[in-house]
Amino acid sequence: MAASGGSNGSPDEAALLAVAERVVGLAGPGEQVEAVVVHERETEVRAYEGQVESLTSAESYGIGVRVVRDGRQGFAHAGTLEGDVAAEVLAEARDNVAFATADEHCAVAEPDGAPFADLDLYRPELVAHPTADKVAVALELERLVQASDPRISGVESAEYGDSVAVGAVATTTGIRATSRETGCFLSAYALAEQDGETQTGFGFSLGRAPGDLDVEAVAADAAERSTRMLGATKPESGRMTVVLDPWVSAQFLGIVAGTLSGEAVQKGRSMFADRLGDAVAAPLLTLVDDPTDPEATSATAADGEGLATRRNVLVADGRLERFVHNSETARRAGTASTGSAVRGYSSTPGVGARAVKVAPGPLGPSELIASIDDGLLVQGVSGLHSGVNPVSGDFSTGAEGLRIRGGELAEPVREFTIASTIQKMLQDLAAVGDDVQWLPMRAAGVTLVVGELTVSGR
Repeated sequence: MAASGGSNGSPDEAALLAVAERVVGLAGPGEQVEAVVVHERETEVRAYEGQVESLTSAESYGIGVRVVRDGRQGFAHAGTLEGDVAAEVLAEARDNVAFATADEHCAVAEPDGAPFADLDLYRPELVAHPTADKVAVALELERLVQASDPRISGVESAEYGDSVAVGAVATTTGIRATSRETGCFLSAYALAEQDGETQTGFGFSLGRAPGDLDVEAVAADAAERSTRMLGATKPESGRMTVVLDPWVSAQFLGIVAGTLSGEAVQKGRSMFADRLGDAVAAPLLTLVDDPTDPEATSATAADGEGLATRRNVLVADGRLERFVHNSETARRAGTASTGSAVRGYSSTPGVGARAVKVAPGPLGPSELIASIDDGLLVQGVSGLHSGVNPVSGDFSTGAEGLRIRGGELAEPVREFTIASTIQKMLQDLAAVGDDVQWLPMRAAGVTLVVGELTVSGR
């Protein structure tokens, strides 16, 4: 039986929870059962040359069931709730238990008493927003980008997208949790051309309802990011002060957070595995994972196992304070879950940070740049994730940006690499900006000044 819809056609949390509870109620003697049920609805509109290039609207249900017996785990999932699928998925998960290796730490999560944050993450006006208005804003975005600067030669993409996600978790151990969240975005990629040279640039806006989006700002950002790189050349090689803009710093901070999971530590994939309590960064850095911050695009009140998410301080004043855990990695480490299980209905729980941000500093980006006599502002990187070794911390990535001369932004530069280690970069942090901003990823960006990085250009 499929879950029913709620008001305004929105998915119904109670109906999804009822499905999960029915599955859990079928548990046999000696079995632990966990059921995760989700309903997602997504819309995407892409404009091109004044027309709708594509319009996609998709709706999906899913269920995932874990069965644990005698330390062995079986899992199965299905992308529908129709008919007897829930019972069939449970039966398949039971069958899969026989193929699993016994693990004393394998078990379904237990309620831990942590309170659930009261988060306002759902906007009914998004559910009721007419498709015609979604199309109109995508077309208007393309028009604004094209008209924003005479050097804009084309718009590679102008897009509106939104999603409604509802989920429920139930377990034989007594966990009952639901979630309901909406989100939407605008994004544009502009092409700028001058003297036979072409550069690209992007802009975006995020929100929980269409009224949160700023189409003018997206167009202006895409045009500015593309045109400012026209005429860029390779910088000279050397070691110099480097400023990471929020878009770039968020990517680096996301990589750092990824190495601070209990799973990464236990599998030997973390450069910080044996460094709890050590000074791993400059004292000005405090790094927090806080999925209960409603401003975070990835905020949620319940983790993938149905436990309450919570604010976890990972690094305090440069000192490594905590790894994040789900219930299994916590048992393995002899500690408690930090409410950091991550998963979809088609996977068993992993573990990871959801909403990482740094404590802001006292100065804005312009003030930080004004204090640098000779340096480099990095505004884009390429191949970063493939260029970082999570065990050694070594990284080398292609980059582009602007030179800093005498405290002012100067000529654009590209086709160079920056290289160091994550550990050294964290230790060499010289300043943190006051411009913390949430981006379409699991880390917020902020302007970071790194005392010295190796720049390889010409």
